[in-house]
Amino acid sequence: METEEIDLYEVLGIARDASKTEVKKAYHKAALTSHPDKVSEEERPHAEIRFKTIQRAYEILYEEDTRHMYDTHGMSAFDASRGGPSGMPDGVDLDDILQQMFGMGMGGGPPPGFGGGGMGGFPDGPGGAAGGRKRKGRDEETSYDVTLEELYKGKTTRFASTKQVICQTCKGSGGKEKAKTHKCTVCDGKGTRTGLRTVGPGLVTQETTQCSNCHGGGQVYKEKDRCKRCKGSRTHEQRKVLELYIPRGSKSGDRIVLPGEADQQVGQEPGDIVFVLKEEENESFDRVGNDLRADIEVELIEALTGFERVVLKHLDGRGISISHPSGKILRPNQVLKVAGEGMPIKRSEARGDLYLVVDIKFPEDGWMNDETKVQRLKEMLPKLKEDADLKAEVVDEVEYDADASIEDFGGAEGGGGGWEDADDDEGAGGPQCAQQ
Repeated sequence: METEEIDLYEVLGIARDASKTEVKKAYHKAALTSHPDKVSEEERPHAEIRFKTIQRAYEILYEEDTRHMYDTHGMSAFDASRGGPSGMPDGVDLDDILQQMFGMGMGGGPPPGFGGGGMGGFPDGPGGAAGGRKRKGRDEETSYDVTLEELYKGKTTRFASTKQVICQTCKGSGGKEKAKTHKCTVCDGKGTRTGLRTVGPGLVTQETTQCSNCHGGGQVYKEKDRCKRCKGSRTHEQRKVLELYIPRGSKSGDRIVLPGEADQQVGQEPGDIVFVLKEEENESFDRVGNDLRADIEVELIEALTGFERVVLKHLDGRGISISHPSGKILRPNQVLKVAGEGMPIKRSEARGDLYLVVDIKFPEDGWMNDETKVQRLKEMLPKLKEDADLKAEVVDEVEYDADASIEDFGGAEGGGGGWEDADDDEGAGGPQCAQQ
């Protein structure tokens, strides 16, 4: 009887177009809830099957190559008994197939630096990449702090990078010319080692890593036959000056890629160096998208009578001048929009907008003690409305604290917290029995 094939996307509870990040998150969530250590002894056999299914789903769907095979052929692509999509013979192990094709095993992602050229990338070793196609090595990703000024103006910087490059003395073989190799005894010639790695409390996963003895080659040279320059490791360090260009208008989270500048490994194309931009906070400006926001201080006399002056120094050092007419009053927290003075928009001449929030600076206490001048000021200012004094049947004259903070609102003893205290009492809100 033919059994119904399990849908790996349903196992992880994700959509078929889920990203690698979503696959990983779904895997961790499912693995934590289905781990055999989390259930009773009676349920453990079923939980172990479920846990292995979750692991297998993650291992296949996380990597692009195996995911494509699954989307194209389903689980038959990994079933040796069915011959697979390429007519795989009986008894062929999936780990062996994937290792030869993509330099990876079912224990996790591709081992660091493991070449796709069969026997660890030896040029003439068996199991070379199909059609001579090289697998791309791992990318090196790092965070790069950048100021808002640099994002506004753009930036080009140079830095020294030290990376591993293929040894040109031995052409990446690791040995002297015509020297013979023998099988690595540490990994038994596989080039990788498989072990368990803890990924959480009570949770482990199987992981395949590069053999440190043969550097993933599966073959080693005797010490006397090793290349004098790379000491048999097939690569050596090289220092190189690289240039990093950050386009103006870039934002936090943008990725600047230097193609092919990561470590080299025999049998694979070098990966990329990827810088992920991290925007530093700015004292004067806030950024949202392509727009900027800044506070400007305006004296009370300016708010009442108008002004014309520089109110802000922009990110490129320019002064931003405003002419505000007399007779048009500026009010606290009023917003002035300056079109086209926000952040540059990448790959265009357009810019976002600049929003200026007005902060009115009032005079200090006691700035006018002359009663005559006070009366003259009152005469100049608009008269009070007739209904300014609210009418009430009972009037109490109270004292007040002019230096209070709104942050204290709701925190007074016996104040806003009273409702919470009532909820904490046992039986609060329910009917109370009268005492007899």
